[in-house]
Amino acid sequence: MKVAYLFPGQGAQHSGMGKDMYEQFEKARAMFERADNILGFCITDIMFSGTEDDLKQTKVTQPAIFLHSVVMATLMGDKFRPDMAAGHSLGEFSALVACNALSFEDGLILVSKRAMAMQKACEAEPSTMAAVLGLDDNIVEEICQSIDGVVVAANYNCPGQLVISGAIAAVDEACEKLKELGAKRALRLPVGGAFHSPLMEPARADLAKAIKETTFAQPICPIYQNVTATAVEAPEQIKANLIAQLTAPVRWTKSVINMIDNGATDFIEVGPGKTLQGLVKKTNPSVNASSFELQT
Repeated sequence: MKVAYLFPGQGAQHSGMGKDMYEQFEKARAMFERADNILGFCITDIMFSGTEDDLKQTKVTQPAIFLHSVVMATLMGDKFRPDMAAGHSLGEFSALVACNALSFEDGLILVSKRAMAMQKACEAEPSTMAAVLGLDDNIVEEICQSIDGVVVAANYNCPGQLVISGAIAAVDEACEKLKELGAKRALRLPVGGAFHSPLMEPARADLAKAIKETTFAQPICPIYQNVTATAVEAPEQIKANLIAQLTAPVRWTKSVINMIDNGATDFIEVGPGKTLQGLVKKTNPSVNASSFELQT
């Protein structure tokens, strides 16, 4: 039996997230308070008692999900024994910290810089993303390529579920064409910009310098990175893939398939929500997928 640990990305946030860990575990409390100091604002207040709108701010959402995931992995202690790991978009940073490729402090600083750079890119050009359900990936790709404007396949989440990303008009046009071709759904998502598309190039450039200057170590297990969907352990390759990730698609379906091909029988999601385990089951119903539940 091989265990793969999964770390969620943007969209997994919810009001009250992490409050139980903060109240019950001294180690968690220390990490949350350290995060407040590093970020320069009380992210714990927003996580524990902020509104859904407060949590949707990119500068809050990304550090909040990262923090929740990494604290939970830390509290697992000796129970955290991954044979392999992966994170969805932002979750890749959580996976790298949990697997000792990156320190907690450096990981949080990079996630905060990433969020701010992405927010800046979103404000520079109005853009969006849309979920497309019920069509083969190649059909979605062909339609995106046929549109006069920036729209690309951004998140390959599971068979029959793909997210497109780009300029608002181009995304809307693609959605109409995809519905005509039989998509069960082609609907804009409530996000602030076109993540994992060429429109994130300014953010990629901003983040590249910070990543290059940060020290990475070899992780305790292979990390299946979004850009390649393959197992990576070399620190320099991990850094290159993290930089490329902002403008490249999240190849989640292929990552899950490759992990299963390499022996993964059990997938454990670490962090808020249950999105990733659902995607695993839709990709291959025969494997086990669950959340880690802390014992109080």
